[in-house]
Amino acid sequence: MTRILGIDPGSQRTGIGLVDVDKAGKCAYVHCQALNLLVDTDDFPARLGKLVFDLEDVLAEWKPTVVAIESVFMAKSATSALKLGHARGAAIATVVRRGLQVHEYAPRLIKQSLVGNGAADKDQVQHMVKLLLQLGERKLQADAADALAVALTHAHTSATAGRTGLAAAMLRRRR
Repeated sequence: MTRILGIDPGSQRTGIGLVDVDKAGKCAYVHCQALNLLVDTDDFPARLGKLVFDLEDVLAEWKPTVVAIESVFMAKSATSALKLGHARGAAIATVVRRGLQVHEYAPRLIKQSLVGNGAADKDQVQHMVKLLLQLGERKLQADAADALAVALTHAHTSATAGRTGLAAAMLRRRR
């Protein structure tokens, strides 16, 4: 059994989603949540510190075997892009420190993998996450649903790599 931790990094909220994948490639929902990084102060370094501590708690409690994270996309402003980059860096460093392998997926690839359309909107992605994980009408926070989408993308990419003999990294580049 493989336990995938999907991470949707953000400077205010970071989504996490955990999915178990059996040897046949069947995915099962484990847990998801949005880590609220907004602390009493507007101090950005304090938010990054909270992200590290919260993520360490997630890693200790849920014990993932592999991690998938959304890669950087073009933000609305340079400041937003830099803050997102810092949050991604803090998350990646925390995970790597635990000895876990990290796989990165572009937002368009995640949408393509789940919906079949790289330009799909968030509602379409969330609908497919619920469908694939048999969550019914369960309410999901947007960041948590996005993190589950990242985890599912890794599960699908890894399964395809296993069936075809192609490296997962090669499949990510070709899409």
